[in-house]
Amino acid sequence: MSGGVDSSVAAYLLKQQGYDVVGVTMKVWPQDCISREADKCCGPQAIADARGVAHAIGIPHYVVDEAVNFERAVIDYFTAEYRAGRTPNPCVMCNEKVKFGNLWLKAKSVGAEFIATGHYAIVEHHADRAVLRRGVDPKKDQSYFLFSLRQEQLQRALFPLGGMEKPEIRKIAREIGLKTADKVDSQEICFVPGNDYKAFLKSHLGEKEFHPGRLRDKWGADLGAHEGIELFTIGQRKGLPGGSATPRYVIDIDPATSSVVIGDVEDLIVEEFEIDNAIWHEGGSGAPPLLHQQSGAAPLPPFEATVKIRYAHPGVAATIEPEGQRARVRLHAPQRAITPGQAAVCYRGDVVLGGGWICRQAALVPALA
Repeated sequence: MSGGVDSSVAAYLLKQQGYDVVGVTMKVWPQDCISREADKCCGPQAIADARGVAHAIGIPHYVVDEAVNFERAVIDYFTAEYRAGRTPNPCVMCNEKVKFGNLWLKAKSVGAEFIATGHYAIVEHHADRAVLRRGVDPKKDQSYFLFSLRQEQLQRALFPLGGMEKPEIRKIAREIGLKTADKVDSQEICFVPGNDYKAFLKSHLGEKEFHPGRLRDKWGADLGAHEGIELFTIGQRKGLPGGSATPRYVIDIDPATSSVVIGDVEDLIVEEFEIDNAIWHEGGSGAPPLLHQQSGAAPLPPFEATVKIRYAHPGVAATIEPEGQRARVRLHAPQRAITPGQAAVCYRGDVVLGGGWICRQAALVPALA
């Protein structure tokens, strides 16, 4: 329970369905957390709100200290990705490693059979597998952030809100008098104050840990110095040197030379890319019968899917060619700003087939002088 309206109503609905519900709030930062603001899920007000909701609906509430694990699994990953010239997706990692990872060990120790959250997604439980589907509210669907959950994690997951839309959730909360009914949704990364990741990196890492280098154009010409590749992401326009008749964008970040490559908007258009650390799920009705590759099994054949290259992306048709833990994604329509480090998630209809992490396309990068 994060102290927001979604997890509050999720807990209430489960109790109404006859589950024996225990509310848990994760404390993910130490006491001097720089993002302990009132609206943060790690802040003291959020914990107080969650405890108040638990009391109101008549369930026990516990605060679980996950600070050490969160630091290792999410914050260290977040900073390491920027230092490697990639753009991280901490919400995916938090779900996989913390909420449905380490927290399960503690849940199991008290006899829990499931972990439930307020995610807008649907999980179908079958005798031999679980199928992850989009939530019915297209504006709130969060299945993208859950793609990397393994079968054993999905089989013990419950998402009570997946079949509902946001106005329904707030209506329920008001009807039962929950104090979180009109609480504003957080649109930020929970541990980054003001959503300013650059300030967070400077505070958390220290500027001496940055990788300064040169700004270059796509032909290799030097455009000046920069303070660190950690301060850039593919598709970025702000903070680049002026003097061009047309807008310029970051089109590549080379961690080996600490170079940031600047180009035009057409240089961001990509027709194909690779993903690594891919995971494929068994499909539901209308989906391929086998998309889960066992160790030593024959390679998966190519298949068609709709691919989201970032959370807010509408999706595009593509051909997926798996090869071990990697796969090549051939887009049927070119897309802009394919960003290394982001997740590419594959769907068939509303079923999540799996996905992986977008790799840097070395073959597409111009040679630097």
